[in-house]
Amino acid sequence: MDQLSPNKPSSLFDVLNAKSAFWLGFVTAILVLCTVGFIILGTQILKGGTINLGLKAPSAAGAVADAGVTDPTTIPTPEPTAVPVVTDADHIRGAKDAAITVIEYSDFQCPFCQNFHPTMQQVMKNYDGKVRWIYRHFPLSFHPNALPAANAAECASEQGKFWEFADDLFANQDSESDAYYKQLAGKLGLNVNQWEDCYRKSKYDGKIQQQSQDGANAGVNGTPGSFIIDKDGNAIPIKGALPYSSVSAAIDQLLKT
Repeated sequence: MDQLSPNKPSSLFDVLNAKSAFWLGFVTAILVLCTVGFIILGTQILKGGTINLGLKAPSAAGAVADAGVTDPTTIPTPEPTAVPVVTDADHIRGAKDAAITVIEYSDFQCPFCQNFHPTMQQVMKNYDGKVRWIYRHFPLSFHPNALPAANAAECASEQGKFWEFADDLFANQDSESDAYYKQLAGKLGLNVNQWEDCYRKSKYDGKIQQQSQDGANAGVNGTPGSFIIDKDGNAIPIKGALPYSSVSAAIDQLLKT
C-alpha cells in the first residue's frame, strides 16, 4: 500500500478514507448548489420578479374538480375579486332583507353539491327570516349534464319554478337527462311547450357561463363554493360540502358582529 511521503503536504481528502471522502464531497456539492440557488432567488426578489412554479389557473369556464369535505381538490387561482352583488335577477330564497346572505356557486351534477343542498335547506328552515340563499351556476366541464340541467332550471324560472326545479334535480340527480327535464316541467305544472322551446335553444348559456366566470374571479375553484356575507359586507368563504354545524357556526359568528 502506498504511503504519504513525509515531505509532501497532505490534503484533507488524502487523510480521509474513501467512504468519508465521498460523503464530504457530496455534502460540499449540495452546499454549493444551495448557495447558488439562494443567490438567484435573492436576485429575483430584489428585482421584483416572480418565480414560476409551473402552476396553472383554472379556465374561465370553471373546469375544476368537485370540492369534497375531507379532501377538496383545488387549483390555484388568480387574486380573487369581489363577489358580484345580489340583484333581482338572482334566484333568491328567503327574506330579501335578511341579515345574512349565502351565495352558493353550484353544479346540478356535482355529488358534493347534492350533499350540500339539504344542509342549505335546513339552514333556511332554522334561520327563517335571518338568511337568504342565492343560487348561482358553476357547471364543471367534466359534468356533461351540468350545463343542460342549469338551462332547464333557468327555463323553469321563466314560469316561477326555479327552486322547485332545482330541488328536484338534486333529489333525482341520477335521472338527469333531456327526457327527465321535460317530464319534470310537466310535473311542476309548467307550460311544457314554452319550457321546451326555451330549453332547446339553450337560451341561458350566456348567463350561466357569466355566473361561472364571476365565481372563478371571486375565488371559487370547486363546487360547491359559497360565501356567507353580512349586511356590512363581512364574508366567510365556505369551500366544499361542509356539514350543517359548520355552516350554522359561520352564520352565528356573523350575526354577532
